Amino acid sequence: MALIRSISGDDVAALTSGWTLALCAPDAALTPDAADRLAEWLPAIVPGTAAEALRALGRWSLDSPGALHDVDVWYRTSFEATGPQSLRFEGLASLAEVFLDGALVVASQSMFVGHDIAFTATGRHRLAIRFKALNPVLASVKGPRARWRPMMITPGTLRLVRTTPLGHMPGWAPPVAIVGPWRPVTLTARRAPFTVTHVGLRPRLEGTRGLLDAEIRFDRPVAGPVALHCAGASVALAPAAPDRFAGRLILDDIAPWWPHSHGEPALHAAAIRVGTVDVDLGRVGFRTLECDRGADGKGFALRVNGEPVFCRGASYMPPDPAAPGTADPLPLVRLAREAGMNMLRISGTTTPPPQAFHDACDAAGILVWHDLPFANFDYPASDPTFVALVEAEARQMFDRIEAAPSTAVICGGSEMAQQAVMLGLTPSQAANPLFEDILARLAADRLPDAVYVPHTPWGGALPFCTNEGVTHYFGAGAYLRPIEDVRRAEVRFASECLAFANVPSPARLRAMTVNDPNDAAWKAGVPRDAGASWDFEDTRDHYAGLLAGVDPALLRTADPERYLALGRAAPAELMEQVFAEWRRAGSTAAGGLVWFLNDLAPGVGWGVIDAAGEPKATYFALKRAFGSVHVGLTDEGLNGFGIHLVNETTTARDLILSLACYGETPHPLVRVERPVQLAPRSAQSLASDALIGRFFDTTRAYRFGPAAHDATIARLTDAAGHLVAEATHVLPGRAAAPRDIGLAAAVTTLAGRPALGISAARFARFVTIDDETGHAADQGFCLAPGETRIVPLRPGPGGERPRGRVSALNSHPVAYGDVS
Repeated sequence: MALIRSISGDDVAALTSGWTLALCAPDAALTPDAADRLAEWLPAIVPGTAAEALRALGRWSLDSPGALHDVDVWYRTSFEATGPQSLRFEGLASLAEVFLDGALVVASQSMFVGHDIAFTATGRHRLAIRFKALNPVLASVKGPRARWRPMMITPGTLRLVRTTPLGHMPGWAPPVAIVGPWRPVTLTARRAPFTVTHVGLRPRLEGTRGLLDAEIRFDRPVAGPVALHCAGASVALAPAAPDRFAGRLILDDIAPWWPHSHGEPALHAAAIRVGTVDVDLGRVGFRTLECDRGADGKGFALRVNGEPVFCRGASYMPPDPAAPGTADPLPLVRLAREAGMNMLRISGTTTPPPQAFHDACDAAGILVWHDLPFANFDYPASDPTFVALVEAEARQMFDRIEAAPSTAVICGGSEMAQQAVMLGLTPSQAANPLFEDILARLAADRLPDAVYVPHTPWGGALPFCTNEGVTHYFGAGAYLRPIEDVRRAEVRFASECLAFANVPSPARLRAMTVNDPNDAAWKAGVPRDAGASWDFEDTRDHYAGLLAGVDPALLRTADPERYLALGRAAPAELMEQVFAEWRRAGSTAAGGLVWFLNDLAPGVGWGVIDAAGEPKATYFALKRAFGSVHVGLTDEGLNGFGIHLVNETTTARDLILSLACYGETPHPLVRVERPVQLAPRSAQSLASDALIGRFFDTTRAYRFGPAAHDATIARLTDAAGHLVAEATHVLPGRAAAPRDIGLAAAVTTLAGRPALGISAARFARFVTIDDETGHAADQGFCLAPGETRIVPLRPGPGGERPRGRVSALNSHPVAYGDVS
């Protein structure tokens, strides 16, 4: 059933006020009357969780989360209503009993299933919800024997209870107990002359025509007329039965929906009018989507409206893990789009996002890869009760996103087969009909215009092989492989990649309780996989050591600030290099999703955006790597650099390509430029040797004598000289030691707003801005000698004049403004 936004005449009210909660020992209060006698009732936030409410009262924090899974949690409120009503519970975490006026009306076994209660109201009514303590259930629940037991999520009996792994992954996510009415609770006064029992809505694109198929069913015969409206046109729906109508609206020359990287994400309001009553179905987009497996049948590439789309983005996490169903997704979705991301993944390790997330992605032109909420475990496909519950979850989720054009990939879950095979099973032994068959058929029926993947990673002789299907690529990254491994791996699509303990900005570190990497508590904010002898800071440090030719462990103690600066730079530069390889013409890769868009908690988490919503240096590196018009550099050894140009837009671009190599002096050792025309939807590669036209050892492959240069910069500029795209390659160990390069910074304005003018007399590597009053619009860029770059500054809430410091990896910091 497609999502109904509203029905005219019906009055929908969110039940958000008057809620209180109480905690008690398991089974100490089994009825609302018994719960009323509990000693302490506290103000509650609904929708929300007990942790969120207790945090607002100063009784809960990530550092002191308590043991909410060891107690029963009661919620209660009352409301006034008369006449036919419908109570809707969008999500109850996790095992819940709902009482209306003392009578049990719902017994919920899954936090992912919503419930409706129809009743006739007669005045004031009492509503109470008991959330059973989870840990006693996990200690006693029985099910089929597991064929494998992952270490990451504990305890193993979580596979038998339909709740989120969040809060149960030590070292991976904060210990947040998600307990409570985590999604909205609404009361609808039924004033319309009917109840809609089903709506089907399927928008499609055929050439330039939009086709909108609709079906609607009612709880009683309807005389009509019934008409479907969209994009200024309408069509009468034909009666298939007295209570059921269906039809198709054809829209000529409809504006299609595109990922923003390739066009405009056009949306069109849709509604069904029944007599004088409007059934609002929100906005729909018209597009086609298919999976191209390639000539060898091993690929995984998405085509939207017939065009290949290189999917790039990250895994979206709840902005507030204590409020996963209600935290506003819009700021993160906006940042994702600004960085050029055109796909966000919802991992099976987290909770499905609120509807606002899907609406925001529809409007922003961001594709969604949506894992179902399963991860790592051997789920009991032989248990019919469990399967029925999972089917109900999937149907409801598919209903909500049925007409969302952003919905691109539906995936059974995260790393189930990988875990099994890595623990010794064969792929055939690891197969689970729940994901290979049952959910596959449901997705094909409910979401025929999305691609279904049984699990991720998936494909190849082993599910995690990098050169077939979908992989989780951590070769360059957690497995400490060199950058050359990126091409050797022949990745087709990486639904996870590039996980590092990404260091927040200096300002954000100063605001954290633990901000010294030598503090014993520092490691608590560093992600790690349970059972591993290393963490993701060790991964980052490996590449930082290669970048600067230093021992990170010694530097950490001797110069923590320098250690953190290298820690910001190393993953950022590696990310740019990886995506330059994947986006080049001829690459086998069709997509890469970085592991974590945003941190779940303060610290040096996987996110490229910190827990407060501020982008890290790695975010800006991805922004350079993800542009719709892009230039990338790859080291081709004795053949010099490959220069890779991409134009995903519908417009031809006449640009200037420049290539310059810089060493110790202000003057380039090589500098060439030439006009290039980038055709629409095109990718091309050039050789640096051909562009330069004479011998110069750009990649330092021939090693004739000492290195003549440190870095190479490739840029695309327009006719007015405005920078369109850039890429920089620095030779290993070069431009990595602080010295005097003539770095300078001065406060200025750009379009009437505060900005910073930054220049250097010599090449400046990985320039960062530590503004004490606001935030800079760019970080981690490189400067050519003599260049001045104007970087916009976003003032902080105090509106103070900008002040701070500018640094580069190869320079001493310089101050600007009134810095004490």
